[in-house]
Amino acid sequence: MTSARRTTWAFAVGTLGRDFVYTMVTMFLIVFLTEVLDLDDVTMWAVNGILLAARLFDAFTDIIMGGIVDNTRTRWGPYKPWIAAGIVASSVFAVLLFTDLGLRGPAFVAFFAVVYLGWGLAWTTNDIPYWSLLPALTLDPGERERIGSLTKVFATIGLFAAVTSVIPATAALGGGPGAWTTFMVVAVLATIAFQAVTLVGVRQPAHVLPQQRTTLRELASIVLGNDQLVVTSVTMILFTTGYVTTTTFGVYFFTYAYRDPGMYTPFAAVLGVAQLLGFALFPLLRRRLTRRQLFTTAMAMCVAGYVLFFFAPMNIVPIGIAGLLLFVANAFIVLLVMMALTDCIEYGQWRTGRRNTAVTFALQPFINKVAGALATAVVGATVILTGINAAATPDDVSAGGLLGMRIMMMVIPMLLVVAAYLVQRRWFRIDEAFHARIVADLAERGELDPA
Repeated sequence: MTSARRTTWAFAVGTLGRDFVYTMVTMFLIVFLTEVLDLDDVTMWAVNGILLAARLFDAFTDIIMGGIVDNTRTRWGPYKPWIAAGIVASSVFAVLLFTDLGLRGPAFVAFFAVVYLGWGLAWTTNDIPYWSLLPALTLDPGERERIGSLTKVFATIGLFAAVTSVIPATAALGGGPGAWTTFMVVAVLATIAFQAVTLVGVRQPAHVLPQQRTTLRELASIVLGNDQLVVTSVTMILFTTGYVTTTTFGVYFFTYAYRDPGMYTPFAAVLGVAQLLGFALFPLLRRRLTRRQLFTTAMAMCVAGYVLFFFAPMNIVPIGIAGLLLFVANAFIVLLVMMALTDCIEYGQWRTGRRNTAVTFALQPFINKVAGALATAVVGATVILTGINAAATPDDVSAGGLLGMRIMMMVIPMLLVVAAYLVQRRWFRIDEAFHARIVADLAERGELDPA
C-alpha cells in the first residue's frame, strides 16, 4: 500500500468510533434521560436549557480552538497532540453522561451541567484538529472528495452502528442505567483504538506553507471576512438543524406514533445502508454532474422525502421510501458542503494572504454543534409540551400531541432545507473552475508548495 493510500484509510478509519460516541451523546442522551432515568418535567426543562446553552457556548469555542491549533508548533505537527488529548478526555466525560449516580433534582442538574460542558470542550479539543487534517492532506479537489467520501462512509458506519445497536444491546444487558454505562465504556474504548490508527497511520505532506499565527482578536475577522465561509455556514446550520431534528425524534416516532418501537432498529439499519449508498454513488455522480447540479438534485430529494413522510400512513413501505430519499440525499449534501468548506480555505488565503486551515475548518463542528443544540432543544421541548415525557404508555399521548410531534419532526425541517437551498444558490459562488483559478493564483504568488 502506498503512503498516500495508507494515509487516506488511516484518516477515514479514525472517525468510526468517534461518530459512534457522538451519535450516542447527540441523539440518545435525551432518550437516556427521559426513558431510562425517567426525569420529571421540571428537571428536563433545566436539562434542556443546559443542552442548548452549553452546546452554543461550545460551538463558539470551536473557533478559538481553531486559532490554538493554527498556532501550535510541535515535532508531531499542529494536529496530532490535540487529537490524542481530546479523545481521551472526551471519552471519560461521555461515560459519565451515561452513568446514574443516584442524583436527582438540583444536584443532578448541577452534575449534568459540569459533565456535559466538560464533554463538549474535550470533544472540541479532538474534533477541530481531526477535521483540519483533511484539507492538509491534498490540494486536489477530486482527491479531497475521495478522501471525504471514504471518511463519511466510516462516519456513517459508526453513526448507524450506534443507532442500530443501542436499544437491543442495552436491553440484552438488562435495560437499566448500568447497561447504558457498560455500553458506553465499550464504545469509548473502541473509539480510542480507532483514533490511534489515525495518529499512527496518517502522514501529512508539506503541500502548503506554515499556517499564520492567529491572535484572539483576529479570529472574528478571519471568519466574517470570508463571505463564502459565512454563506456555507448558514446553509449547513439550516440544513443540519432540520436533519438532526428529524433523526432525534426517531425513537419517539416509532414508540408513540408507529407504536412498534421494535421497528426502529431495522428501519435505522436500512437507512444506514441508504446513506452508505449515497456516499458510494457520490463519486460516480460527480463525473456527470457539477456540484451545483448535484446539490439541487439532493435538495429536491429531501423535500420529496419529507412530503411523503408526513402524509404516509403508518405503514413501513411508504415511510421506508421517504427515509431512503432523505438519507441518500443527506449523504450528497454533507459531502458537498464539506468540500465547500475546504475550498473556503484557499479562498480565504487568496483574498487575504493568510492561510488559517484549522480556524476555517472549525466551522464544520461549529455548524454541527449549533444545529445539534437547536435540534435537541426542539425535541426536548416537544416531548414535554406534547405530553410524551409524562406518558406512561403510547395511549396516554393525544392525537394533537402526535400531530405536534410530526410537524416538528417533518414540516419544520423541510422548511429549513428549503431555506438552506435558497441561501446556497443565491450567494455561494466557488465552483470547480473558480477554485482551480484560486489555486493557480496562490501557486504563482508563491503561497503554495505544489510538491
